[in-house]
Amino acid sequence: MTTIPLRTTVHGSGPGLVLAHGAGGAIESNFGVVLADLAAAHTVVASDYPGDDTPLDLDALADALVTAAVDAGVPTFTILGFSLGTAVAVRAAARHPERVTGLVLTAGLAAPDNRARLAVQAWQDLLARGATESFARLVLLTGFAPEFVNALPAAAIDELVAQTAAAIPGGTGQQAALIETVDTTADLAGITVPTLIVNTTADLLVDPANSRALAAAIPGAEYTEIDAGHVVMAERPDQWRAVLLEFLARRGL
Repeated sequence: MTTIPLRTTVHGSGPGLVLAHGAGGAIESNFGVVLADLAAAHTVVASDYPGDDTPLDLDALADALVTAAVDAGVPTFTILGFSLGTAVAVRAAARHPERVTGLVLTAGLAAPDNRARLAVQAWQDLLARGATESFARLVLLTGFAPEFVNALPAAAIDELVAQTAAAIPGGTGQQAALIETVDTTADLAGITVPTLIVNTTADLLVDPANSRALAAAIPGAEYTEIDAGHVVMAERPDQWRAVLLEFLARRGL
């Protein structure tokens, strides 16, 4: 099994909480707006995926996240997954049931549908060509709700494209390639821990049908919706934060 190196930081104290970020993301960009609130009542283990061309495998990535937590002195934990991180979280729960005490899955999927596959193939193609501004435009087109994008001034759009193009995390191509191959469908029926599915209902990147399918397939899963595009932490940070904290507190996680 490939050993995948992670860059891990630990925050706060209390019950364990492991963060699993999305493709083309990082702990700061995906969870920065909620990290302090989560760490107020949890020991948060925050691992960034490799920032280079390290090949990624779903089993190995799930194992690496679990190992990082155990090595940090956090033997049991809930996993909060976003986008690709939801598949990592489910696979970790399937492979390490003695470690995982709960799941929170936002904007998730068990396996890529045709639109998600097309999107991440385009990501890889544009990155391979060095077409970073075109990559940034595609991210803005698919990552945010139409209303959110169209409400911004034109100058702000140009600035966002430039900022996004200049800050593409290393390893994004490998993470996009991983999305093409993930499939946790067979894991879902065996998930027995408290689970919350957070569906981003204006999502143009990971279709909302994917979250509904997760909720239907995981026994006893709770389900809620936020009217936002894929990048919910930018569009509806306060609502997302409230949903996460309420579930964790109510379920004693």
